[in-house]
Amino acid sequence: MGIIYSLLIGCLAGFCAGKLMKGGGYGIIMNIVLGLFGGALGGWLFDLLGISWGGILGQLGTAIIGAVAILWVASLIKK
Repeated sequence: MGIIYSLLIGCLAGFCAGKLMKGGGYGIIMNIVLGLFGGALGGWLFDLLGISWGGILGQLGTAIIGAVAILWVASLIKK
């Protein structure tokens, strides 16, 4: 159940990050895929920095921040 839960959080984070980014990101499917990687990146970075948010909203916030970071880097590469 933990893997499915993490995938759902990552998908939702990718969708939200696409809405937050100027220009809407790369389309809904690619935003969701990047959200999955963003969730992992955000969790790793926050763990590295010693930041911990609890609960579903904390995990979602972490994943959204990671997904926005990935979308931002991807937009720099795309230019």
